[in-house]
Amino acid sequence: MASTQQIENLAAQIGENVYIDVAKWHLYLNDAHLHTVVAEKVYSLLEEDSLDEDSVTAILQGIPVQLGGGKTELSLNDLLPKQCQANLLDLLEEYQKDM
Repeated sequence: MASTQQIENLAAQIGENVYIDVAKWHLYLNDAHLHTVVAEKVYSLLEEDSLDEDSVTAILQGIPVQLGGGKTELSLNDLLPKQCQANLLDLLEEYQKDM
């Protein structure tokens, strides 16, 4: 089971390196307050050694992001550029090696 510190460390790395792209404007996940929820959800993949692109994509698909004051909602997966998804997977693989 992950400690709070482990989740916070992972969340900090995610928040500083992964962003949502809105009209070519980059909103990093720590600024969007989404880094901790991502870290909490992906951490189980790291512990279970079941980290792969499909499982990360499924987690991102399951994280709703409200836009326009809640008038519409998209999955986090739909808001991340492909390069950010790749960067997230690389970051998670590196984090897992250090565990």
